[in-house]
Amino acid sequence: MIIASQKHKENIAEYLLYMWQIEDIIRANGLDIDRIKENVIDRFNLSPAQTKEMVEWYESLIDMMRREGVEKSGHLQLNKNVIIQLTDLHLALLKDPRFPEYTAEFYKTLPYIVELRSKAGENPAGELETCFNALYGMLMLRLQGKEITPETKAAITQISKFIAVLARDYNLDREDKLFPKDEE
Repeated sequence: MIIASQKHKENIAEYLLYMWQIEDIIRANGLDIDRIKENVIDRFNLSPAQTKEMVEWYESLIDMMRREGVEKSGHLQLNKNVIIQLTDLHLALLKDPRFPEYTAEFYKTLPYIVELRSKAGENPAGELETCFNALYGMLMLRLQGKEITPETKAAITQISKFIAVLARDYNLDREDKLFPKDEE
């Protein structure tokens, strides 16, 4: 909760990946707040007030996961909304000739996106979600200590550069510095 709030302010891409990890942590603990408290929350050195706040945050996420039917897989609507916001910005940046760096990074990344989507089967994710799935998959491989091929490293490096530009532009947009009002 504390980390999520900080990441949301600083880097929307890291925030989204963190929240996906939180969803998986909740699932790994069987959507059981007592197990989450024991396995996650108690490992932090928190005051009683902070512990209470963190328990309430996890309980609210558990409740949302149940109500939204994502107990086993999928993502909470609040996380899907981040993808929607990023996609809206992505499309606006691609249409605007003032952002050649963004467009160039996207087109360098596009072959990797196409390849990943072709492997996804019947219901491939959108372009940005495909990028985030790849980054999250890499995070999971690293956590499991699995070997990563040079081809995968190259793809992840390019996807990371592209998502970093998008995250930077998201922050600028949020601060009304990307599309200044006087230009409209």
